[in-house]
Amino acid sequence: MAQAIGTQVMPQHVREEKKASSGVGYSTFIFVTIILMFVALIYVGSHIHMTELEYKVAAVLNTKEQNLEEQKKLKLEYAMLKSPQRIESIARGKLQMSYPERDQVIVLKNSGE
Repeated sequence: MAQAIGTQVMPQHVREEKKASSGVGYSTFIFVTIILMFVALIYVGSHIHMTELEYKVAAVLNTKEQNLEEQKKLKLEYAMLKSPQRIESIARGKLQMSYPERDQVIVLKNSGE
C-alpha cells in the first residue's frame, strides 16, 4: 500500500548517508561564503582608502599650484620694489635727496697700494 501512494521506503543507512553528506555541503558553503565576504570587505576597504588618498593628493596638488602662483606674484612685486627708478623717485620725493655736486664728492685712494 505504501508503494501505491507513491512514497518509497528507504533503508536506514541510506537516509543517514544523505543527512551526513548534506550537512558537510552546507558547512562548506557557509565557510566559502564567509571567506568571500571577507575578501569583498577587504577589497572595498582598500578601494575606499585609495579614493581618500586620491582626494588628499588632489588637495595637495591644488595647494602647490596656489603656492606657485603666489610665489610668482611675490617675485614680480619684489622686482618692482627694488627697481632703481622707484628707489630714486622715493629718494627725491619723500626724502628730499638730490645728486651731489662736483665739489661735494670726495674720492678716497686705496690705502693698500
